[in-house]
Amino acid sequence: MIIFAKAHYLLLLLLIPFFFIAVAVRLRIRRNRIRKLGDELLVDDLMPSWSRTKVWVRTALYSLAFLFLVIGLARPQIGAKLSERKLKGAEIMIALDVSNSMRARDYSPDRLERAKLAISRITDKLKDDRIGLVIFAGSTFVQLPVTTDYVSAKMFLNSITTESVPVQGTAIGDAIGTAVRSFSSQSANSRAIIVITDGENHEDDAVEAAKAAAEQGIRVFTIGVGSAEGQPIPMPDGLLKDKEGNIVVTRLDEEALKEIASAGNGAYVHAGTDEFGLEPVYDEIKKLDAEELSSVVFEEYDEQFMYFLALALVFFVAEMLVGERKPRRHLFEKVQRL
Repeated sequence: MIIFAKAHYLLLLLLIPFFFIAVAVRLRIRRNRIRKLGDELLVDDLMPSWSRTKVWVRTALYSLAFLFLVIGLARPQIGAKLSERKLKGAEIMIALDVSNSMRARDYSPDRLERAKLAISRITDKLKDDRIGLVIFAGSTFVQLPVTTDYVSAKMFLNSITTESVPVQGTAIGDAIGTAVRSFSSQSANSRAIIVITDGENHEDDAVEAAKAAAEQGIRVFTIGVGSAEGQPIPMPDGLLKDKEGNIVVTRLDEEALKEIASAGNGAYVHAGTDEFGLEPVYDEIKKLDAEELSSVVFEEYDEQFMYFLALALVFFVAEMLVGERKPRRHLFEKVQRL
């Protein structure tokens, strides 16, 4: 199988027909000029060294050289095969609250964007650990299954908004349960869940969910986002209000998050404006037993561009050596006369 690492360069091959068109136009212009000087055959006899055939030969050689040059620039590659790579690391599922309360602006620019930035930064520090992402509000779903593809993880992360989950609420227990089911490994002491939320749980028993996770060897960490004083929730049409018309204020429930972390054999961290809290949590996760994980990957392709560039050079040199003049025959004519 041949693939091209820079396939867009192949578009340059569309220029090759224009080389022949340009030569044809050039020869036509030359013929018209000769006709103005006099009889075309007589003028050709006065220039016996010029060869129309060689013009076309040079064009063909130049086109071949250009063809191989473009193929070389497109970097053809062959020889890929599947191989199994052994990795050692932990599995981390991040459960991120995307309810409307995460719009509050006690962090810059708001709670959700600050949390996404912190997750992105911690992803940059991962090596062989696997990471997955669960988002939740009134319902929960897996945004990204556990993976070592950190680039894809950051792409999925950037797409998250408070509209990503249509059902409003804060179902922390359901998020923990979904994260538990999303691990690819069943090894004890190599899995962790990080719950990032303001702690205002309205839907289920998160403490029991954390206990169930801990019984399976999964540690549950919580990061509290927000302040005890509370903040209003900005919406596109103004501040969020309840049914009575009062402005809704979202407050951090630290006690609930501490209880969840304790039940999950983890730790609670209050997210600061500078240090969000993921750093100390990740330092704690690195102490987990590293599990040997295997993944199937493609080995790198063998580069073939150098062969095509060498062919291009050969044809470029040949094109320059051919020239447009017929070979001199004075020596042979003298021999014939003798």
